[in-house]
Amino acid sequence: MVKKGLNFLVILALLWAIIFTINKANSLPKNLKNVEAAPQVNFKIPSFSLTGIDSKNYSTDNLQRPLVINFWASWCGPCRIEAPELVSLNKKFHNKVEIYAINLTSSDTESDARAFAKEYGFDFPVLLDKNGQVANLYNVTAIPTTYFISRDGIIVDRIIGFGGKDVLKSKFQKLVNIEE
Repeated sequence: MVKKGLNFLVILALLWAIIFTINKANSLPKNLKNVEAAPQVNFKIPSFSLTGIDSKNYSTDNLQRPLVINFWASWCGPCRIEAPELVSLNKKFHNKVEIYAINLTSSDTESDARAFAKEYGFDFPVLLDKNGQVANLYNVTAIPTTYFISRDGIIVDRIIGFGGKDVLKSKFQKLVNIEE
């Protein structure tokens, strides 16, 4: 009887340890000074600065609110499907989330990027990655690729490809909920 009780306590302790470890892995790091920069969930974002089609400079330093970084190109079919959703979500969350739409200008043209942004009514910064440095920094291998970043500069989620309207909306909502 004592052996069964001891086995039960050992199993209970192991379950508690597993649950604790999973919860800890899914939470944002509290000490950001020790968080490495990497284009992965639960890591600090790699810092960059790019010029937008409005000729302004945009940077990931000193974020004021959560940031969504979307890598795209004008010739990308899924990007065309996703574009209206980004515009809609920007209208819904514009006071709570910033969007940087990074055009892969190294494999696109600036004029096509401008036309695309105008066609879809992008009312958020459209940045030009002319030499592909930022796409390389973020290991972008497919487009669209979207990163969801907390105000503290920690990547909390990512979508490779267009996951659909509902998935995109839920990830925006999750980002806002983390910050509240």
